Amino acid sequence: MKQKSILYLVDDHTLFREGLAFLLSKCDFVSEVYEADNGKVFLDSLDSLKPDIVIIDIEMPVMDGISATKKALEINPNLNIIALSMYAHETYYSEMIDAGAKGFLLKNSDFSEVQRAILDVRDGNNYFSPEILEGIIKKLNKKESKKEAELTEREIEILYNICKGFSNSEIADILSISKRTVDKHRENLLLKTASKNTAGLVIYAIKNGYFEV
Repeated sequence: MKQKSILYLVDDHTLFREGLAFLLSKCDFVSEVYEADNGKVFLDSLDSLKPDIVIIDIEMPVMDGISATKKALEINPNLNIIALSMYAHETYYSEMIDAGAKGFLLKNSDFSEVQRAILDVRDGNNYFSPEILEGIIKKLNKKESKKEAELTEREIEILYNICKGFSNSEIADILSISKRTVDKHRENLLLKTASKNTAGLVIYAIKNGYFEV
């Protein structure tokens, strides 16, 4: 059985934040839930509370989620951050990807989707809310597709399975190759596409026509 996770909710809407915190506190994979109403309060308490997963609103007073995410990952690069917003706005999510967020949720998501996002991120994967992914795809499909990096057939296979949400170990099993080989291909993909993380690879794949829905 996996160790329970410490969560931190950062959102300036008190009723929403407290309601979500209450629901998450009842989950068997959660040990504690901390709360803050802006990015500065969150950052000031980060060293002492030491959360595993942060769910953070993008638009907040005092300090927004994008700035707070960047600073939080400077303090703890291993922190798992899930972005939260009322709107599936491409600019916000591009900036959150660059900041290092590993998940993306809309505030109108079902609680079951919130749980799924937390578990996926906890297990080392990324999570994209279907509405957010659809919105990104619609906007990017209006742009001319241009493959900026030359990928090998094997790299494209790896990229496809990354977009499907599989871990390196699962991809190794699917393609009948070693996990070390998958690790190396993923490193090459990050370098070739100038992506900072898996979320960046998914956006790159969409933007360049490798991944369609």
